[in-house]
Amino acid sequence: MSAKIKGMAKTVLNDANVSVAIVEDNADTRKSWAKLLEAHPRIKCIATCESAEAALKRIPDLCPQVVLMDINLPGMSGIQCAALLKQKLPAVQILMLTAYSDNDYIFEALQAGASGYLLKSTSSPELINSILEVVTGGAPMTGQIARRVIEVFRKSNSKVQEEAKLTARENEILQLLAKGYANKEIASHLECGSGTVRIHLQHIYEKLHVHCRTEATLKYLGGIARMAAEKDAGKFHVDIDNATAR
Repeated sequence: MSAKIKGMAKTVLNDANVSVAIVEDNADTRKSWAKLLEAHPRIKCIATCESAEAALKRIPDLCPQVVLMDINLPGMSGIQCAALLKQKLPAVQILMLTAYSDNDYIFEALQAGASGYLLKSTSSPELINSILEVVTGGAPMTGQIARRVIEVFRKSNSKVQEEAKLTARENEILQLLAKGYANKEIASHLECGSGTVRIHLQHIYEKLHVHCRTEATLKYLGGIARMAAEKDAGKFHVDIDNATAR
């Protein structure tokens, strides 16, 4: 095994162990998770931390592939800890675990860099499967959480379209922008010319009262925040990456 490089998680090979760190303030839960992980032949628990502060001291030097992170920690929250860990270890996969399914927690955690969001009521087999899934590019979510995310996206999409009076094609292009598509990729996807895409984009900018693709994307995704805030009185902000023209 090559030496660990700070800021990068180890590559997962076919039968290699998946290294996992646990951040959970409840001692019984922490021990229970550690015992569960150690019983699996492909998973290795390399650290357990009782607080975000302890995690930030220990985990960056250990470079785990996955971190199981409780949201409600004493002192610094799990969401704040996740954001700071992602700065130090961009490749680490963070699975948030919580007893709550509130929309504001969900989107704040995803914004902070979490790759998955599970309820603590998740069964042991599901937790194991989620760890193995996230290291291969998956984004595991408890079914209840996934449904809430889909619900908010659907409502926000229709609300933005209604408010801006976008045409069906303009709305389709806006959704592709939100996914990070460049103009040429949009044209290829819609089987039209790049010039046609530029004209549609200009109309979108005018209707949304924005000046560029990044602002248009933020306004589109901002509908998600607004819908969640109206429903749960929570506030969150969504950042968008890879939305600039290529």
